[in-house]
Amino acid sequence: MEVPMWKKLFVESNIPEKLAPLKEVSRNLWWAWNTDARELFEQIDPEIWEETAHNPIDLLDKVSYQRFLELEGDDVFVNKMNAVYTHLHKYLGDRKDLNGPHIAYFSMGYGLHDSLKIFSGGLGILAGDYLKEASDSKVNLVAVGLLYRYGYFKQTISVHGDQMANYDAQQFNKVPVQPALDQNGNWVEVAVELPGRMLKARLWEVKIGSISLYLLDADYDANREDDRFVTHHLYGGDNENRLKQEMLLGLGGIRALRKLGYDSEIYHCNEGHAAMIGLERVKDFMAEHKLTFAQAKELVRASTLFTTHTPVPAGHDAFYKDLFQGYMGSFAAKIGLSWDDFIMLGKAKPEEDHFNMSFLAANMSQGINGVSWLHGEVSKDILKDLYEGFLPEELNIGYVTNGVHYPTWAAKEWKELHLKYFGDSFVENQLDSDLWDKIYKVPDEEVWKMKKQLKAKMIDYIKVRFADSWIKRHENPKLISEVLNRLDPNALTIGFARRFATYKRAHLLFRNLDRLSRIVNDPERPVQFIFAGKAHPADKAGQDLIKYIVEISKRPEFIGKIIFVQNYDINLAKVLLQGVDIWLNTPTRPLEASGTSGEKGVMNGTIHFSVLDGWWVEGYKEGSGWALPMERTYDVQDLQDELDADTIYNIFDHEIIPTYYEQNEKGYSEEWIKVVKNTIGQVAPNFTTTRMIRDYQDRFYDPQASRYLHLLANDFKMTRELVAWKDKVATAWNQIEVVDIQLSDGITNALKIGESYPAKVVLDLKTLSPDDIGLEMVITSVGTNGQMELVETLQFEAEKAEGSVTCYGLEITLMDPGSYNYGLRMYPKNEDLPHRQDFKYLRWL
Repeated sequence: MEVPMWKKLFVESNIPEKLAPLKEVSRNLWWAWNTDARELFEQIDPEIWEETAHNPIDLLDKVSYQRFLELEGDDVFVNKMNAVYTHLHKYLGDRKDLNGPHIAYFSMGYGLHDSLKIFSGGLGILAGDYLKEASDSKVNLVAVGLLYRYGYFKQTISVHGDQMANYDAQQFNKVPVQPALDQNGNWVEVAVELPGRMLKARLWEVKIGSISLYLLDADYDANREDDRFVTHHLYGGDNENRLKQEMLLGLGGIRALRKLGYDSEIYHCNEGHAAMIGLERVKDFMAEHKLTFAQAKELVRASTLFTTHTPVPAGHDAFYKDLFQGYMGSFAAKIGLSWDDFIMLGKAKPEEDHFNMSFLAANMSQGINGVSWLHGEVSKDILKDLYEGFLPEELNIGYVTNGVHYPTWAAKEWKELHLKYFGDSFVENQLDSDLWDKIYKVPDEEVWKMKKQLKAKMIDYIKVRFADSWIKRHENPKLISEVLNRLDPNALTIGFARRFATYKRAHLLFRNLDRLSRIVNDPERPVQFIFAGKAHPADKAGQDLIKYIVEISKRPEFIGKIIFVQNYDINLAKVLLQGVDIWLNTPTRPLEASGTSGEKGVMNGTIHFSVLDGWWVEGYKEGSGWALPMERTYDVQDLQDELDADTIYNIFDHEIIPTYYEQNEKGYSEEWIKVVKNTIGQVAPNFTTTRMIRDYQDRFYDPQASRYLHLLANDFKMTRELVAWKDKVATAWNQIEVVDIQLSDGITNALKIGESYPAKVVLDLKTLSPDDIGLEMVITSVGTNGQMELVETLQFEAEKAEGSVTCYGLEITLMDPGSYNYGLRMYPKNEDLPHRQDFKYLRWL
């Protein structure tokens, strides 16, 4: 018998003209947060919709032509399609006139939808939510990132509990990216200099509502093989590859925007990965306008904002000086600096042997912020070495607490309830707390019923996902059946899902297995825990923690009571956050920068139970959730873990479980619903991206843009004058002499409350004037941690000047008793400085 000679036959998708709007809608990620659009695509073929992981582009490629013909004749479907299409165009039309200064936003990753694999965890999800909100809020913004061929890994768990990282290549024709073209219709390409060669990158565009996100892609034949790897993996490869990624994002990102014709007023660096945007912009200002490095840096700093997301020094990217010089050695000359001066842009002290990207970002940014109030305070301590002579609490490092995008994360059922009780204008007026207060008018029974429905939906989803993954890994069929049968939609359900780093302390719940067993196996008050999350492929400790939980979940007493669901992604996160009763978070204090997953939960009536860290420090209110104290009791972490675990067990035993199961004759707990309503009415309104983006505008974008425009005006007049003044002060600084100091001795003669004591300081300012130099008394006390804490700062006044000698005076009046320390400090002053750390000269007398 002859063997057939098989040949390939490719059949392209062909959508009838009448259904053409489907393709256009699928290419704008607006559909990802529009319920009607998502339901429209699901209606085409629910099975393929699930098979394609809710990717409409892939869906349209896989649906049969026969099905399209059926839909073409379905007037109900066509009408719904046209309504969605009209809605999208109206939405875009309403955003022709945008608000505020033009922002260029840079981030290493963006979590927009599972189909576009350019994110890993919280940082990316936050950036994705931010772009969606920028579109909704009509913010004038463009974004830049990298397009990864493989993205972050897909997680599978072996039968023994080992995490396995799988990388699936993205097919760019199946995701919402399109070539970015210049005015002549050419595909935009940029190049970044590497040792002995150029790294080239082509540009792709993603539409997120009215926002354009441009992604740089090095994986094509213009580059050699090892350089193509630069955009293969998010957070992948060695430190050298990470440096190449950050050069491409920073240097290449600015070049891309220039080629596209963008000239923004604010450049927002979301984490230090993109810090080289400042270097490239300095180079451009110097070349285009014949400015000095100092003048160009003044302009760049005024128009740059650095947001740090990392609460530990080790989390900030740093490159060994020899590696950094090998790649960036030629750049110093391009901006008129010696290598020694150039490398100090990324160091706090000359003896440091690494170039720190967060230090570079801070040095090139007027504005710096953390992502919660507490993280802002922690960031002051992390960055304090850059500002010698200042106390950490004096640093001009602010905060904008992260928020979450309501249309993305709120369940459809909650949106319908909000529409019913909060009104048609609610989504556009999320900042109106009075609207959120209307939750108290919703009948308790309606809230309880909805939460039960969402939990049942979650249990069904988990059963399918769980059974499928366990069958694929050849798990014992009896064990699978037992787990599925024990999952209970009526049980109190606690969710714990996040990145599995050790500081997240997922192990805390398992400190006392006997006590945990009693909690989950009470037949009258059943409890179940659902875990999910990925550990970084290089994080062995995090992977061991996952394995431990999987092993615990297979013990007879925990089967069906402790569940680990593999491959935590956006869709699973939504299902869990909307379906569980409690969202548990147990980080080591104060290592949670923000922790936005809990914010997504509260807007779905999911009660938060967490250590007072990150956003929960600001969010927690008694009666609207549960909390572990912010303060540590023990310095030894193991003892603190033991105490925290015992506190968690006690709160479950004595507060959470009794409250949930204290149900009335109608079958629901009135006290529980009260907490749910408080969660929505008192907590959720403060943690939306609507509030977050307004805070960025009010605290950073608007004031910085205003100052930047003044620096640009009249051929950089203010810039040139300010740099000349700084040069004058720097030249004379070390020549200033202290002539005399007259102060009352508070040790020999104790000062009395309420009485005034004169202080005099005489300085010879040489070539400077009293308008250039300020003098202050800094009063501190010793805090509980043994560190100096600022009490207050008292300003001296220049009383008289004779020639270059100036007498400064101060009347000291102390109002509180105690033991204090004081010091006298001299500093440069100029009303055109944005803040004191902008010009870091300081001398203690």
